[in-house]
Amino acid sequence: MKRQIFTEDHEAFRQTVRTFLAKEVEPHYEQWEKDGIVSRDAWLSAGRQGLLGLAVPEEYGGGGTDDFRYAAVLGEEFARAGAAGIAVGLHNDIIGPYLTSLATGEQKRRWLPGFCSGEIITAIAMTEPGAGSDLQGIRTTAEDAGDHWVLNGSKTFISNGILADLVIVVARTKPEGGARGLSLLVVERGMDGFERGRNLDKIGQKSQDTAELFFNDVRVPKENLLGELHGAFVHLMTNLAQERLAIAVGAIAGAEEILRQTTGYVKEREAFGRPLARLQHVRFEIAELATECAVTRAFLDRCIEDHAKGELDAAHASMAKWWATELQKRVTDRCLQLHGGYGYMNEFPVARAYTDGRIQTIYGGTTEIMKEIIGRSILD
Repeated sequence: MKRQIFTEDHEAFRQTVRTFLAKEVEPHYEQWEKDGIVSRDAWLSAGRQGLLGLAVPEEYGGGGTDDFRYAAVLGEEFARAGAAGIAVGLHNDIIGPYLTSLATGEQKRRWLPGFCSGEIITAIAMTEPGAGSDLQGIRTTAEDAGDHWVLNGSKTFISNGILADLVIVVARTKPEGGARGLSLLVVERGMDGFERGRNLDKIGQKSQDTAELFFNDVRVPKENLLGELHGAFVHLMTNLAQERLAIAVGAIAGAEEILRQTTGYVKEREAFGRPLARLQHVRFEIAELATECAVTRAFLDRCIEDHAKGELDAAHASMAKWWATELQKRVTDRCLQLHGGYGYMNEFPVARAYTDGRIQTIYGGTTEIMKEIIGRSILD
């Protein structure tokens, strides 16, 4: 089915993204996987190509568009390239809205130009060793010390944690406030007491640096409070629909790409004297996966359209996230099976897709949490 949601401008942007990936990412990706981190030069190149800060106003060096379809194009192409290591989607779609919607004029002038040029790489630090999706379990504290906050605590599983120059930290500023006693504080590279732990050893997305962060009496200026004091819960909930949709967009694009590659593989690979594609079981497998991807694509495109118009609600974003990521997991598993022993070899893209994609059903809210959100929207 021909997709209807993109204009000629969106498709021209798609070509720009593909050129960037071919020249600046794909030739270096294997080395980044070995190094466990992406070169900062790639971020600077992404900034020069206009791929960072798509929704940031032009006065700060951004793209000046709030049309999410451009972000969707970017997410789709990075997913198809298997380039999870350079977390442009995290930077643009998840952290960007906090800075554009909550930052003061002074903060925008201080941070957004570097955000768009690639000179400032960003992260958001929410998860703690003892608190994942449960915001009430956050123990990182920030005590009011007059002209600054004193920040203490630790975070884990922080994407971009090693490279980040600017980290939005979720901290408790009201001891008895529960989820309503949290605030967002911006910690910058070089602040005394801000330390990074190890670059965590993951089963997939090897080139995407994921770190432990430690805050030991970090003096965070009052000017680095982002948004309302004790308002983090509302701020976090406001941006979750876009975060989950962005993950879903990458998931369906990744599933479609690995299915495309597998379809080509079974046409060429022979067993019992004929191509695998001649076996009825293989044809049925491909037919089922293609149908599931096509149906999911139709729903995702509708979600993209709705979000571009400001109409996507939390329940449908959660539907998109859990369904698309679970589909990606299922598609990569079955495609790996169709590759046989070769699918288990790292030299075949399906192997990396299998391990890289496994986290999709976990971060941004697990599948189980997505179902809880949907269920409450229907039954409460």
